[in-house]
Amino acid sequence: MQKRKLGSSGLEVSAIGLGCMGLNYHRGVAPDRREMITLVRKAVERSVTFFDTAEAYGPFTNESLAGEALEPFKGQVVIATKFGHDVGGLGSSDGLDSRPERIRQVADDSLRRLRVDTIDLFYQHRVDARVPIEDVAGTVRDLIAAGKVRHFGLSEAGAQTIRRANAIQPVTAMQSEYSLWWRQPEEAVLPVCEELGIGFVPYSPLGRGFLAGSIDETTKFVGSDNRGSLPRFAPEARKANRPLVTLLEDAGRQKGATPAQVALAWLLAQKPWIVPIPGTTKLSRLEENIRAVSLQLTPRDLTDLEDAASRITIQGGRYPQAVEELSGR
Repeated sequence: MQKRKLGSSGLEVSAIGLGCMGLNYHRGVAPDRREMITLVRKAVERSVTFFDTAEAYGPFTNESLAGEALEPFKGQVVIATKFGHDVGGLGSSDGLDSRPERIRQVADDSLRRLRVDTIDLFYQHRVDARVPIEDVAGTVRDLIAAGKVRHFGLSEAGAQTIRRANAIQPVTAMQSEYSLWWRQPEEAVLPVCEELGIGFVPYSPLGRGFLAGSIDETTKFVGSDNRGSLPRFAPEARKANRPLVTLLEDAGRQKGATPAQVALAWLLAQKPWIVPIPGTTKLSRLEENIRAVSLQLTPRDLTDLEDAASRITIQGGRYPQAVEELSGR
């Protein structure tokens, strides 16, 4: 597995990480816990060293699963987790809570659940408009000085928020959704990351599974699978967006690759400090995603993909409007 550094921070991770959210949260019926622990450990065996979780996933249970799975590999892997959601039942109107005292509490609780002495990368999950980002960055700076956190990250923040936070505590990584069907970070966020030496971590790099090719307008989402509530996954939107999958399938046939591998290789080709974190519950998909690191797209390949993708109009919002408004602050 190739390694990449997240910006100028020096934090080195595998070129593709593993998003752990779906191991027991937001993707329908949760798989067997022991099987998912085994999957995470098989990822380490295959040289994946970057794992992403959050207090809000579950809540709490995803961190505990990741912590148990990765405990035998202390010092060999990088675990990222997140603070910033109101999971303490305080009833904030937008479900967010990044008060300094709450950040400190989350850090202590996450250290315990993850079974580590230091949190490798601590993201603010969403920008909390009630708390100045300078206060958030300053609190994480203090946690870094105390040895509880190594690196500071932001998730779904806007360019100006990134600049303000970075002025207080250098930001190691910015995490946002990014893929061939959601390219908004290219407008302002990726340029500011490049300017400031911040790594970029795309979540949902396969469009929540859509770009892998197995989802169409007839697919049913059951149980707690949140895709059924997303505008982009309405049946008519899935049907309208299918040409993007066809584009990836056609490119994959020319390269002897799957559409998912083409989608990941496209991301890796954008910048050397981009590290996608696709999630999966299946070993076969994990191995498929890892092989994307070896897929080389030529400049002509990238141009052809860009040209074809530019002619496809993606239908449906990422999230319901109320949720979308929390992003990009």
